[in-house]
Amino acid sequence: MSHKQNSMAVHSENRDGGSASVRVLNNRSEDLDTISSLPDVILQQILSLIPTKYAIRTSILSKRWRHVWSETPSLCFDDCYKVDADSIDKTLAHYMSRKIMNFQLCTTYGVNLPYNEWIKFAMSRNVENLFLDFGYLKYEFPDSLYINSSVKQLSIETKYSELIPRCSVSWKSLKKLSLRCCKFSDESNANIISGCPILESLKLEFCDELRVLDLTKSPSLKILEIVRTTCVAGTTHIMSPHIHCLTLKNSQLSSAFVDVSSLNEAKLDIRFCALDNLNADFLQDMVLKILDKLQNVDKLTFGENFLKILSLSEVRGVPFPMFKAKALTLETMISQYVTPGILRLLQNSPELKKLTLHTMDCEADTIPDKDVRKYLRGLNLDHRWIFGNIFHWNVESKHVASFMELMLKRTKTLEKMVVRLESYLDGRGFEELLEMVPMLSRNNNVSIVLSSTNPRHSV
Repeated sequence: MSHKQNSMAVHSENRDGGSASVRVLNNRSEDLDTISSLPDVILQQILSLIPTKYAIRTSILSKRWRHVWSETPSLCFDDCYKVDADSIDKTLAHYMSRKIMNFQLCTTYGVNLPYNEWIKFAMSRNVENLFLDFGYLKYEFPDSLYINSSVKQLSIETKYSELIPRCSVSWKSLKKLSLRCCKFSDESNANIISGCPILESLKLEFCDELRVLDLTKSPSLKILEIVRTTCVAGTTHIMSPHIHCLTLKNSQLSSAFVDVSSLNEAKLDIRFCALDNLNADFLQDMVLKILDKLQNVDKLTFGENFLKILSLSEVRGVPFPMFKAKALTLETMISQYVTPGILRLLQNSPELKKLTLHTMDCEADTIPDKDVRKYLRGLNLDHRWIFGNIFHWNVESKHVASFMELMLKRTKTLEKMVVRLESYLDGRGFEELLEMVPMLSRNNNVSIVLSSTNPRHSV
C-alpha cells in the first residue's frame, strides 16, 4: 500500500541575508525524528531565520516542538500591511528567552497599536539588533528608545515620523546605526552622535534635511555611507576626520568634504532623476571638489554617472588632480561617455596596482546619453570619441577586449586587472573573450581575471 507524501515548506530570508528552508514531511516520521533529535539551540537558530509566525507553527508538530520557538534568539514581525496586534501580544506573552539577539518590527499603516510596549519588551530582553520600519506611519518614538545599553545594531526607517530626542541620547553599546528617510535636525543629529561613544558604522539614506554632519568627536567611527535624494536643496558639510571607508551616492545637491583626512577607501556615484534637467556645470564643479579630497585614498570606486560627469570635464579640458590610489574599481556600462574620464583617472594614478571593471546593467537613475549629447552640443564642442558607444544588447567580445586594452595602455604600474561581466556576452562571446585574455595579459605584462555574473558562464 503506497502512502501519499504531504509536506509543508517555509522559506525566508532575514535582514542580514541569511536564509533558511524548513520542510516537514507529514508521513515521514523518521525524517521528523532526525530533526527533532537536534539540540534546542540548533533548532532555535534555524527558526530564527524565518518570520516568527512561521516559527510558531512548528509547535503543532509534536510535544518536542511545542515550546522550541519560544526561546529562539530572534523575533520578526514583518506583516507590513496588516499588523495583528493580538497575535503579537500573545507571542510576546509566551516568549520565554531572557535574551533577544534580533528584533524586527515592520509596519506601514497600522495606527493606535502598542508599538511602544513592543519596543520596550525587546529592550527589556536586552536586544542587541533592533530593526524598526514604520513606513508611512506617523509615529512618535518614546524617550525610552533613546536610552539603552544593550543595542549594538539599530536600523530605523520612517517616512513621516521625526527622530527628535527630547532627552540626552545614551546608546552606550551601539556600534552600527542605519537611518533611512528619517527627519531630524542638525541639533538632533548632534545629540544622537554624541550619545554613541563606540559607534563604528553610520548609514544615512535619504535623510536630506541634514546640513552639517560633524563626526569629529567620534574617533571609533570608521565606516560612513550616505545616499541622498534629488528633492531637497542645500549643501551638506561633512566633517569626518576618523572615517576610513566612505560610500557617497550624491544627487544634484552639494556635499562638501570639510575633513576626511583618514580616508583610505571611497565609493562614489551620483543619483539622477529622469524628471530633472542635467545640471552638468554644477555636477562637474562638485565632483572635482570631491576628487580634490581623495588624492591620498588607497582604494577608489566610481559609478557610471560619476564617470560621465568626469568625462565631460575631461572633454572640456578641465584639469584633474593626481591620485595615490593603489586600487581602482569602475562600476559602469562600456560607453563612449565614460571613456574620457576613465582614461584620465588611469593616467593620473601613477601608483595603481589593481584595476577592476564591473560592467553594471543600466539602472533607472543613470544619466541618459541624450542629456550628455545635448549638453555638449550647447558648448559647441567637436569632440572625437575614442571609443564607440556599446550597449549591453549588442556588445561583442571584441568590444570588451578593445576596451580592456585601451585601459591597459594608459597604465604603467598595473599588476592585476579584474573584469566582472554582468549581462554582457552570451556563452559563445564569453568563451571568445576568454581566448583573448592570455594575449592581452602577455602584451601588457598584467595578470587578468575574467568572471561573469551570468550562471551560464564558467571560467
